Amino acid sequence: MHSHTASSSADTSTPRAPSAAASTQAPRRISSAALLQDGREIEIEHAGKVYRLRVTQLNKLILTA
Repeated sequence: MHSHTASSSADTSTPRAPSAAASTQAPRRISSAALLQDGREIEIEHAGKVYRLRVTQLNKLILTA
């Protein structure tokens, strides 16, 4: 039984799809170049809040609220 408990705790760390239909579709992929359009920062509005997606000096992406 102890191994079952460890197994179920590992299962909870795995994200679960909200529905069966969502789990059968691959996520959409959009290039950062298409989003940024020659810029280094964009604002994204989600649920009434504004987030900033920007490219760092090391060419990484950071999303902040």
